[in-house]
Amino acid sequence: MEVLKIATAGSVDDGKSTLIGRILYDTKSLTSDKLEAIEKTSKSKGYDYLDFSLATDGLVAEREQGITIDVAHIYFSTDKKSYIIADTPGHVEYTRNMVTGASTSQAAIILIDARKGVIEQTNRHFFINNLLRIKDVVVAINKMDLVDYSEETYNKIKADFEQLMAKRDYQDQKITFIPVSALKGDNVVNKSDKTPWYTGPALLEHFEALDRKDVYNVGTPRFPVQYVIRPKTEEHHDFRGFAGKVYGGELSVGDEVVALPSQTRSRIKEIYFYDKKYQTAARRSSVTITLEDEINLSRGDMLVKAGDLPTIDKQFTATVSWMDSDKMTPGKKYVVQHGVNKVLAKVDNIHHKINPDYSGIETEVDGLGMNDIAQVSFKLNKPIFYDKFKDHRTNGSFILIDTQTNNTVGAGFIS
Repeated sequence: MEVLKIATAGSVDDGKSTLIGRILYDTKSLTSDKLEAIEKTSKSKGYDYLDFSLATDGLVAEREQGITIDVAHIYFSTDKKSYIIADTPGHVEYTRNMVTGASTSQAAIILIDARKGVIEQTNRHFFINNLLRIKDVVVAINKMDLVDYSEETYNKIKADFEQLMAKRDYQDQKITFIPVSALKGDNVVNKSDKTPWYTGPALLEHFEALDRKDVYNVGTPRFPVQYVIRPKTEEHHDFRGFAGKVYGGELSVGDEVVALPSQTRSRIKEIYFYDKKYQTAARRSSVTITLEDEINLSRGDMLVKAGDLPTIDKQFTATVSWMDSDKMTPGKKYVVQHGVNKVLAKVDNIHHKINPDYSGIETEVDGLGMNDIAQVSFKLNKPIFYDKFKDHRTNGSFILIDTQTNNTVGAGFIS
């Protein structure tokens, strides 16, 4: 079954956790004990309604304060799709959590409180979705019940957000506006008769109708080798296969491929999934590939189609989201994990810091603090095979690892 990962973003009290809880409730995805706990807690708090935010806020501090602090992943399925919702915090001090939650998502929901409209945090949420090249974004204008389901209010917020859209640099993004009430369930899973002026789909209906081509950047196939398979059995004595995952496109038997870094050429002989053979390996499929020629490949090497090579270099510039309390400064060394490859890197230059509310850049920067986003150049101790993030989300991204603590301290998107 097709899996769609959706990132959510919203400011304090915009109703993000309530929206997700409502989706789980209306799709009958809540277990009976979870539903019973929600009913009991809602009643103990004196509510005359079910507090669906309790379905997602897992930390004690989240439940006590009514806010989202950490990234939670919520799983549910319909007859058409399986869904993973990354419930991310919207506060400025949790920018790194938003980036983490959205980095692997194909679609996003940005919540706006109908009473407040577009605010500074909305700029930040849209900036991160734009930065991470998320192709399908739903702007859910929530709490419509508190503005009497006013079409005028909806149109005003829509017009304000469209002014924000003019500032983006990623034009392939599809933006859909949906008026909802997460608390009442209007236009969340089913269409509501409270908004007769709205003719579009309900929120879940929109995602159910999404086609793969609408959310995936299908194009250049990349096959990083994760493991070399050499069975020590008499039956498969001469077998030599390369196991990994296909990213960005498809690979088929007979395709001419180039092995990196050696740049030796061969053709794909066979494609295996367990003990079955396939003619084509679809994007995001984990397979084992054999080649017609004996080529020396090991973990961290890459197979690509001939004539469609990535950049091979020992330096690059990237947009970095910094996630550590210790500052990043020029000259510091980190491990760059790019796919299965790990290389030592030095921060060559921090060009400028980017204000994620579309207010511009800061050029006088001596280092990066937690939640900062900046344009940074790196020099590596050996070449990697990369694409620009805008062309290839997987092969154009990486994480930074502290050499002393082994902590993940940053995420980068190659420009």
